[in-house]
Amino acid sequence: MSDNLFSPVSPSAGEVYTELLARPGVRIERIVSTGQSSPPGFWYDQQEAEWVLVLAGEALLRFEDEPEPRRLGAGDFVDIAPRRRHRVEWTEPAQPTIWLAVFYSAA
Repeated sequence: MSDNLFSPVSPSAGEVYTELLARPGVRIERIVSTGQSSPPGFWYDQQEAEWVLVLAGEALLRFEDEPEPRRLGAGDFVDIAPRRRHRVEWTEPAQPTIWLAVFYSAA
């Protein structure tokens, strides 16, 4: 990947995760979704906190403790506490959804 968050990826590649930076206590990833969602019944349940920003596209992010999913579009972000169960319900299939995810120690 070149040093540009908007560099294209092939839709046939599926969802693409690219680690941009890793240091003790923090990891930054670019995620490009092209219509992917979490598998049925699957919930992320992470030890670390995650701050996520949608740079382009749209997604529905569901938290186990909320009755409705959150619609996220370009510029929307959310800070996810460690062990807060969540899943991606939907991403825009017609255009890439580009996420910037910052995983960090919440201690």
